[in-house]
Amino acid sequence: MGCGAGHLSFALAPILSRVVALDASAGMLETVRAAALARGIETIETQLANAESLPFADATVCLVATRYSAHHWTHLERALAEMRRVVRPGGYLLVVDAEAPEDVLADTHLQAMELLRDRSHVRDRSPREWQALLSAGGWELLEHGHWPLRLDFASWVARMRTPAQNVAMIRQMQHDAPREVREALAMEEDGSFTVQTGLWWARAADCGQAGG
Repeated sequence: MGCGAGHLSFALAPILSRVVALDASAGMLETVRAAALARGIETIETQLANAESLPFADATVCLVATRYSAHHWTHLERALAEMRRVVRPGGYLLVVDAEAPEDVLADTHLQAMELLRDRSHVRDRSPREWQALLSAGGWELLEHGHWPLRLDFASWVARMRTPAQNVAMIRQMQHDAPREVREALAMEEDGSFTVQTGLWWARAADCGQAGG
């Protein structure tokens, strides 16, 4: 879900018999189709969809996966419930996304920078928030891992074509940030900083002990 340019779809294609790449952007789906054709991959299909309304019947999907997309979803609780609806007994959920800091001050600064950079940003969730969301959505958390991701400032804003005035506001916010925020996000002189990427591996909570 939220396949973007298809990085996760291409990673999963060699180990699954069928991959359906979903995105709310027709342009992104065309990018995936063209790349799959160029790579000779025939197991990837594309469909226009959003996370709150998946085009599948109940209990028909073995795995739902999303990478760096969930922070754009306005109704994450609804999306997780919808994913739970379409997954078969013994099915799984894989989420990869930026994590918000547990510290509220660092969290506020990160969310503000994200929104100034990309107006489609909704919210990065903290590990504690993810645990609560998954549980409420009917998912049993099996594994949570995370690792640092350094964001080079120049390429970070260039990818989203962030307007110059917004870039200036982000830099001013960084300059004015208190020491504890600068340390929490490992802010550098050129504006580059580091966030945590989280990986969440979960199983339908009432499915029993399925094989891994």
